Amino acid sequence: MDFNMKKLASDAGVFFTRAVQFTEEKLGQAEKTELDAHFENLLARADSTKNWTEKILRQTEVLLQPNPSARVEEFLYEKLDRKVPSRVTNGELLAQYMTEAANDFGPGTPYGKTLLKVGETQRRLGGAERDFIHSSSINFLSPLRNFLEGDWRTISKERRILENRRLDLDACKARLKKAKAAEAKAACEGEAVPDFNETRPRNYILSASASALWSDEVEKAEHELRMAQTEFDRQAEVTRLLLEGISSTHVNHLRCLHEFAEAQATYYAQCYQYMLDLQKQLGRLPGTFVGNVESTSPPPATASPTALAAATGPTVPTIPVVPTVVGAPNSAPTVEGLNPSDVKPPASGTRKARVLYDYQAADSSELSLLADEMITVYSLPGMDPDWLIGERGNQKGKVPVTYLELLS
Repeated sequence: MDFNMKKLASDAGVFFTRAVQFTEEKLGQAEKTELDAHFENLLARADSTKNWTEKILRQTEVLLQPNPSARVEEFLYEKLDRKVPSRVTNGELLAQYMTEAANDFGPGTPYGKTLLKVGETQRRLGGAERDFIHSSSINFLSPLRNFLEGDWRTISKERRILENRRLDLDACKARLKKAKAAEAKAACEGEAVPDFNETRPRNYILSASASALWSDEVEKAEHELRMAQTEFDRQAEVTRLLLEGISSTHVNHLRCLHEFAEAQATYYAQCYQYMLDLQKQLGRLPGTFVGNVESTSPPPATASPTALAAATGPTVPTIPVVPTVVGAPNSAPTVEGLNPSDVKPPASGTRKARVLYDYQAADSSELSLLADEMITVYSLPGMDPDWLIGERGNQKGKVPVTYLELLS
């Protein structure tokens, strides 16, 4: 390999000069060129943006992939520029186990049927999670990562160059100051031999007077200072433009943040809807057990009034039942053949009820409910005790007791 010894020696000299200047600044023995307040604010803003972007990126990665081993694997694939293999989500894996267990226990048994229903919902939840992770990785993580690995590296590189230019500038200022001091001293004392230990060696003409030699040294130092000042100003302008571009980065990250929040809202809305569907399906399966009626989510329609009353407070009077005379032609219709238009409310004994949760009717025999609305309710002979007949204006139909607060 062909080495340029002159360039190598020059670079070593520049490095040594910068090291001396940096050390003297730290010891308070040399002056330092200070940047203007606006430039300092730009630097502080850039550092803050970089630090918070790193923290947000790392924590979002943890949110999307809690498994540290999986994150390390994805990082290695990314650095090797290879496609990350598709990974089964926890929900999908749970769905697989539930389906296999249902087939083992018997898909026709109550437990097997419930396992199949819950497993299918878990599969849908896992698919929604996969879509959310994929969308967030593209629309949110990638822009943050691109900033740290692209724009920030460029800014850091230009800032290092600016710092070197500043050290060169201050070193030239110090050299000029020493040369002027020596020139003034020589002018006062007359001719004197130049002090080669104080300044770098020059091709001085030994016969010239010391004053003339120092004047030449001052001129060279001034020329070097002008060159250093020009390089510093040029680099400061380049760095300033890059730092001002942080504002555009904030705008871009703001847009990405909106997309991330939208994707997260869509994901949770899908999960909520899937669980509501599952809740309704389980409520219609025979042998389904329901608990935790104190939760803030709507209770399933199959929860018994006794269990609800025990969980929520003192028992309330039961709903009056429409009296039925055996053999009478106008007896109330049976539950199996209930037609809301054929149901006649009792002359007395109806009650008011406040709706606790929204409820979507499953068929034409049921009445949809909205939270906090008031309806009239009553019961029919032979009717499932978990259901009542509800009326709202001209609309009527079956309503689940667990969605109501019966008023005296």
